[in-house]
Amino acid sequence: MDINLMGFDISIGRQKPETIRHQENDCPFCDRSQLTDILATEGDMIFLRNKYNVIEGADQFVLIEGSACHSDMPDYTKEHMHALIRFGLRMWQDLLTSGRYEAVLFFKNYGPFSGGTIRHPHMQLIGLPHVKRELLCQPEEFEGPAIARRHGVTLNVSTVPRIGFWEFNIVPESLTDEAVATLADFIQLTVDYLMHRFAAQTRSYNIFFYENDGRIAVKILPRFATPPIYVGYGIHFRPSSLTSVIDEMQKLYFAEE
Repeated sequence: MDINLMGFDISIGRQKPETIRHQENDCPFCDRSQLTDILATEGDMIFLRNKYNVIEGADQFVLIEGSACHSDMPDYTKEHMHALIRFGLRMWQDLLTSGRYEAVLFFKNYGPFSGGTIRHPHMQLIGLPHVKRELLCQPEEFEGPAIARRHGVTLNVSTVPRIGFWEFNIVPESLTDEAVATLADFIQLTVDYLMHRFAAQTRSYNIFFYENDGRIAVKILPRFATPPIYVGYGIHFRPSSLTSVIDEMQKLYFAEE
């Protein structure tokens, strides 16, 4: 069977703090004096090793997005959002070019259905020495009708979703300064749409970064309970409301373009 199968250390996983459903618990990212294995900082952003390395054989890292615990991407200034994406891409590229890993995962979990455990805004990177890169994504998963194009960066909605329903893709042709700033803007407004404007009651989302042959793509999706037909049979669903979602986002965020 052609899959990526890895071990997960349950004993370490049980030690992980949880502040999404149990907000009364202390946040491990707020008390910065207790942070260890810090690898890089920029402003109030911190890149460090993850204390809870649950994936066997992998190296796990955390990028703390800032000092404000109860904020998130829609709340950030443009300057901070741009700086965050530049910093994250730089840390990701450093790991990708280190020669230690076959692939490096770069992603964000937010909310109770995202798979995350810490409320404080952060992203994660995981270096995988042994993985089948060709199974991590497929080109058609990033195709779909465009919502907007700017500075060589396309925001679209997927017609071949990885799981199902609404998945938004951001695909830059290159990583010029203008393109990275636009990438950050498109991530921010898509998260704002999902959390504050989307018709469904959205409390969670994921962001995934992908790299293939020197080009990157980003996928953003709202998270709900995973469809059981996908879990049991691997059947993907494409929603009938793609056009209305595109129209709504264009009116909300791109009316002057």
